[in-house]
Amino acid sequence: MKKTKSILVDSFGREHTYLRISLIERCNLRCTYCMPEEGVQLSPRSHLMTYEEIYEIAKTFVAHGVTKIRLTGGEPLIRKDLAFILEKLSSLNIELSITSNAVIIDRFIDTLRHNGVKNINVSLDSLDREKFKEITRRDEFEKVYQNILLLVSEGFNVKVNAVLIKGFNDNEIIDFINLAKNLPISVRFIEFMPFDGNKWDLKKMVSYKEVMEKVNKEFSEEQIERLEDAPSDTSKNYKITGYKGSFAIISSVTNPFCDSCNRLRLTANGQLKNCLFSSSESDLLTTLREGKSIESVIKKAVTAKLKIRGGMDTMEKLKNPQLHSKNRSMITIGG
Repeated sequence: MKKTKSILVDSFGREHTYLRISLIERCNLRCTYCMPEEGVQLSPRSHLMTYEEIYEIAKTFVAHGVTKIRLTGGEPLIRKDLAFILEKLSSLNIELSITSNAVIIDRFIDTLRHNGVKNINVSLDSLDREKFKEITRRDEFEKVYQNILLLVSEGFNVKVNAVLIKGFNDNEIIDFINLAKNLPISVRFIEFMPFDGNKWDLKKMVSYKEVMEKVNKEFSEEQIERLEDAPSDTSKNYKITGYKGSFAIISSVTNPFCDSCNRLRLTANGQLKNCLFSSSESDLLTTLREGKSIESVIKKAVTAKLKIRGGMDTMEKLKNPQLHSKNRSMITIGG
């Protein structure tokens, strides 16, 4: 009997086993690269997925081969029914993880552990309190830093994500790497990416090449170890000899990893995005609420996935604001 092609395999043969679910569009920070200065138009509460709907949609994806789910936002921890969502999703046979700004994560240590969450990504774009306040528009650096230390001491696997912006925090690259000297964390540098309202400019971006130039200037060739990347990994991973932790670079702009992409994104209002850069979305929530099967919608969305960066396959296209401004702001996609 001929095996039926999975609804999660696209026209380029990429199998999608990783689903990122945004729980909420709101956040307790106001990061400049994520949220426009004037804020965003939030979806009405009735348009957001309930925890039961999140579970039903997730269950369908898991039935078709998803093995990993990451919860994002906004800031997922400010959703009042987070504990119910974690409890429901932890009943599925998956790896469950979360991305947070860690401002209030100390309140959720037991909840996360109880529901099997071991891997936590923390967004931290500066180790300088004043710069942190400038980019987040909030004075929460000390709280975030202490909570990173708490997560490590509690045995969680912690990745620290830093979006690099030229002239702002690119002089902290070595400081971030040295953060991993005595902490078993992975510091990940992310190229500044274009989204609606974040005033993206190629000149502000710090490339993979530029990061490694700074690394090679600070450390000898013998000290810099190239680590083996996991299958479908978005990052190129390194370690400084003798350091407890590691560092990595996510080069979505200059060196995209589209060929091995296994990710899909579900927004808080139930729209499926087949690519972070794609301006098109597929409405799963309305279909679910109408009592219809969402499988055909998923299959159509996955099949329509373009080969590179939502069709922005050249730097010229990426620099065209008319193309990337059609996408959502990052806060309403899910980090």
